[in-house]
Amino acid sequence: MSAPVPSAAPVPASKRPESPEPSRWHRALREMTQTSGLIVVLAILLSFLVGGVMIAATDRGVQSAAGYFFARPGDTFAAIWEAVGGGYAALFRGAIFNYEADTFVRAIRPLTETLMFATPLIAAGLGVALAFRIGMFNIGGRGQMIVAAAAAGWVGFALDLPWGIHMVVALLAGILAGALWAGVVGLLKARTGAHEVIVTIMLNYVAFYLVSWMLRTPGLLQAPGSSNPKTPAMKDTAVFPSLLGPQFNLHLGFVLVVLATVVVWWILSRSALGFQFRAVGENPHAARAAGIDVNRMYIVGMLIAGALVGLAGVAQVLGTSTNGFAAGVDAGIGFDAITVALLGGSTPWGTFAAGLLFGALKAGSFTMKAAEQIPLEIVTVVQSMIVLFIAAPPLVRAIFRLPSPERDRRRQEKARMKELRRHAQKATEGSGR
Repeated sequence: MSAPVPSAAPVPASKRPESPEPSRWHRALREMTQTSGLIVVLAILLSFLVGGVMIAATDRGVQSAAGYFFARPGDTFAAIWEAVGGGYAALFRGAIFNYEADTFVRAIRPLTETLMFATPLIAAGLGVALAFRIGMFNIGGRGQMIVAAAAAGWVGFALDLPWGIHMVVALLAGILAGALWAGVVGLLKARTGAHEVIVTIMLNYVAFYLVSWMLRTPGLLQAPGSSNPKTPAMKDTAVFPSLLGPQFNLHLGFVLVVLATVVVWWILSRSALGFQFRAVGENPHAARAAGIDVNRMYIVGMLIAGALVGLAGVAQVLGTSTNGFAAGVDAGIGFDAITVALLGGSTPWGTFAAGLLFGALKAGSFTMKAAEQIPLEIVTVVQSMIVLFIAAPPLVRAIFRLPSPERDRRRQEKARMKELRRHAQKATEGSGR
């Protein structure tokens, strides 16, 4: 009988090989996507302040009162208050509740418009946020949305299927197309090390011009007998049903987005796959040393992210643009989704809330334009400023004189060391006695 083989002695922690630190790119991405809630709130506040300044600067009443500012400065401040207050009051009436409406249905219609505009933003934002958690910057939402919209749209107008089945087939076709389009990015990164930013930008152009050609080609996506680059209307059997009746534009897509948020939350918080995603996003070298297949995570993560962005494209063609769509069906949502994901801290429910905020800005901007003659571009500036402040937490901390996390960490470390020295001194004195 052979003698038992002695087990190897454990390697001391001080002699274990340390995994390489994450790259500067990963550290910057992690700082952008893991901002604290206070920074997010302050970034939104600063953005609205900048928007207020622009509203006041473009208002004719303010410009007129500013002409005699030194004679009667109170008129200028009153005009500023009226312009800014009126603008944001119009934003509230157009996005949340129209307290000037004569019926309850018309009063709550702005809220339903906000939810309708937020639906594709949330779906696309979830796709970008999921990629962030894996350490990938998915800025290919536009291409993924366009491809998904083309696939779901073709099924929606070209096939004759029973009600219910038709909608499900179109939905699955769009989600699958978005997943495959994003999966190419994950595959190239895993196999060749290609940077996802470059690949997604190029695939945006490929998708746009490919679908543009298909929209100008009879027999593909172009409506029969038409010279316009636009598809036919979707068949009624494929269209998302309305949630609250024909007087509202809110459709089934919002319910699907809520379910998608729950699924992404479960994946990231309750599943082994989500743990691997987070490990790769924190430090891919350490994750690989721990036995995680990093390349597989890149591919699987981008497939899921593309499917979520594809849901946004499906919501556009089966819920909003049911009368046919053109190459600009994404309506800038693919890029707005980056802002939504950053504002939401790359968390599912944070992204959901950020999508609602941007949906409210979109819905309310039309009322601001109609009621107060405020340019729509001001809302775009507010959204852009949110991105700027979220992407630069040190700038927000400097404006509000907030301590940096590194300073807090050093202060806490000094306090712990002081406490340890105090306890050691007490122990020494006790042993001396």
